[in-house]
Formats: sequence, structure tokens, C-alpha cells
Amino acid sequence: MKAVYAAGVDYDDPLSVLGIGERPEPQAKPFWSTVRVHAATVNHHDVWSLQGVGLSAEATPMILGTDAAGVLEEDIPVRKGLKAGSEVVLYTFIGTDGAGVMPGERRTILSEKYAGTMAELTQVPSANVFAKPANLNLDEAAALGTSWLTAYSLVFTSANVKPGDTILVQGAGGGVSTAAIQLAHAAGLEVFVTSRNESKRVRALEIGADAAFEPGARLPRKVDAVIESVGAATWSHSVRSVRPGGTIAICGATTGDQPGAELTRVFFQDIRIQGNTMGSREDFARLLRFVEHADLHPVIDAAFALADARRAFARMIDGDVFGKVVLHI
Repeated sequence: MKAVYAAGVDYDDPLSVLGIGERPEPQAKPFWSTVRVHAATVNHHDVWSLQGVGLSAEATPMILGTDAAGVLEEDIPVRKGLKAGSEVVLYTFIGTDGAGVMPGERRTILSEKYAGTMAELTQVPSANVFAKPANLNLDEAAALGTSWLTAYSLVFTSANVKPGDTILVQGAGGGVSTAAIQLAHAAGLEVFVTSRNESKRVRALEIGADAAFEPGARLPRKVDAVIESVGAATWSHSVRSVRPGGTIAICGATTGDQPGAELTRVFFQDIRIQGNTMGSREDFARLLRFVEHADLHPVIDAAFALADARRAFARMIDGDVFGKVVLHI
């Protein structure tokens, strides 16, 4: 089958080890389901894998991809309504609760231990297969499994904000950031965002942000929580922008993970810092219901054919995106 995979690892030149070609089809195994993938999105995790972060050279070649939307290949007997031919989306965290794996297996994301989603066929534990929200097309649905699940968990679980609270989303434009803006707006939160790019600030306002600022700008008031995925470039601003007793919920560090910690401000103002990697299966189920009920649509920046995966990866690495980069499988 055709697939996009890490042929090796290279920290300095990740695109040099990006493979596009034939890989073996997955073999049937108990309590797992096979899905014919129609769309997957490119995530920072895919680039980190190419760089050897979380993926060793010994584990390559490894099919990349941490989310997907597609069509179920066979019935799932214990999941009412999920029959062969159903359009589905996938929860791709494996080993969080023992579904489909041996007891005690540490959690992984598809493309770390098990083959990822950037292939004509992929597999997940049957418990991880969900019906696609009826209001979304397959490109939009492909964004839910990584960026939107992460944003949902950041806002509603890690930050634990309530309607009427105010959040700051650092770095408007990325998949997690655009998702956080849309989800928070739909839930009745006041949303501030930052971006170096004026056009991205304008677009952030169009999808639900209440105010947009240049990085480091003084905000009208302190926020209840900060949604942080940028890292070193925005960390100091995040610490200074959150109210005493507020939360910084962090899921990534695209500009580096070694900022000045500003520990005095953190402990003196009782600031809570909460890390977040994707989210639980229960969060994913709630996210799908919320997206359908509120008729939310993930922002798609661009879509590429599988054969053009190198261009898709390069576009995301360059950082000049607003929303998600989709691969058509």
C-alpha cells in the first residue's frame, strides 16, 4: 500500500528521511479494526519523529501520522452503528487504558510503536474508532484526532476554565491554536490571541477571538488561563499575563523548551502550570459531540495529495500556515 513514512531519522534535515512509497498492509489482529484512510493531517509530532524525537532509528521505517478520517473496513460487533463502510475518525493514543494491548503497556501515539495513519490502510484498537461528526467533511474530521483533541483537553480539562472566563491563546495560526479559539468561543469564553502576523490576527478575529495582539503586548487585563504551545518565545509573556492563581496549560514548545522559568513569579502568584499531551478517549467522545452540536468546522490551510507529502511537510515546517495541512491518501 502507498504510505508516507520515516525512512530514518535526521535531526538537522528531517525532510531528507521522509519516504513516500510502498509499505506492507497491516495484518488483522484481535480487538483491532482496519480503516481505509481518506485524509490525515500533518502535525509537529510527525516532524519530531523524522528528527528522532520519540522515534529511534532502529524503529524505522515507520509510517507517520497521528490522526485520520476514513471508512471502516469491517463491522465492529460491539459498537452499535459502526459497520463496514461507515465514515469514522480515530482516537490514536494506544495503551492508555489497556484497550487492544497487553496490560501495563505504556501509552504511545500511533507512529511511535504502531504504524501511523499516513497510509491507505491503518489500524487502531476497535474502542478507538468513532463515527465521524455528520457536519464535517473528511478533511475537517481528520484534524480532530490530534490538534482539536489537544485543544479541547487544554481548555476544558487542563486549564479547567468556565464560560465567562478569559483565556490567552499564544501564537494564533497553528492547528491547536485555531482549534482552541473556536472551541473557547463556542463555549462562551472571552478569547485573546497573539501573533506576529497581522493577517493571522485578523483571521483569528474572524473565527472567534475577541481581541488580537502582537507578541508580548500588554493585555487589557490578566487572563484566567493561557493556552501555550509556542514555548521559549512566549513563555515570559504567558507568565506575566495570567492572573494570580491562574493556569498556564502547555502542550508544546515549537520555539524551544528552555525558557527562563520565572519561578519567583510562578510561586509568589500561585500560578499553576499543567502539561497536556492530546487527551483521553472520553474527551475525544465529548469533543465529537460538541463539534457536531455547535457546528464547528476546523480551519484547513491547504490540502495535498500523498505524492506531494514533502510539500505538505515543508509548508508546516516553514510555519506560514493558518489551520491544518491535510494529506489526501
